[in-house]
Amino acid sequence: MTNFFDLPHEKLYAYQEARKLLACVREAAISDGKLRDQALRAATSTCLNIAEGCGRVGSADKARVYAIARGECCEAAAALDIALLAGLCDDKPARSGAAHARAVSALVSGLIRRFSS
Repeated sequence: MTNFFDLPHEKLYAYQEARKLLACVREAAISDGKLRDQALRAATSTCLNIAEGCGRVGSADKARVYAIARGECCEAAAALDIALLAGLCDDKPARSGAAHARAVSALVSGLIRRFSS
């Protein structure tokens, strides 16, 4: 299927970085099942909330959903950090994921400021 146009969220750097964060969480291969599930859900939710915020019309509504995305991003980053400290994951993707999480947090913070009244 040919994509004749980009969806609005696909153009956002925050969404692109969030996708990289999700990939790193998956590649980190966290060995603790509960922590791995929580990290994957948080990283997935980061992507989905950024996309949802982009699709919202009202500024306050956008800011609210972007704030949720930022919280989920922090949760995913913390899960990677905990897994790394506990020796429960691969080092390189976890560290790369942390860098992507910092980028997502900064970019989403900018979106929150932009749409906050």
